[in-house]
Amino acid sequence: MNLTYFRDYCLAKPGVTEDTPFDENTLCFRVGGKIFAITDLTNFEYINLKCDPEYASELREQYDGIRPGYHMNKKMWNSVYATSDVPDQLILDLADHSYQLIFASLPKKIQAEINS
Repeated sequence: MNLTYFRDYCLAKPGVTEDTPFDENTLCFRVGGKIFAITDLTNFEYINLKCDPEYASELREQYDGIRPGYHMNKKMWNSVYATSDVPDQLILDLADHSYQLIFASLPKKIQAEINS
């Protein structure tokens, strides 16, 4: 997995925008204005992704490359290491999962605008 591929994958999702609100190196992907993925532009080592708490716990037990979210709510966010034992497809699936969690939390009006 590399940054270009991950970035293109995220930006292809409906309603996704990107920005660097924290500093020039921290890239955030948002849907409806809410962050669903965070990574570093200069050192694409890991991606912070939101996750269902029970699923997050299961994943951390299965993969060394999935750890509690760095600088995030450790219960609901994972840091997924891109060059670890985590398969690329699982990284993309977890990005989808994070996107869906955030999308589902948006007001129905914003969801409808994104889907139109």
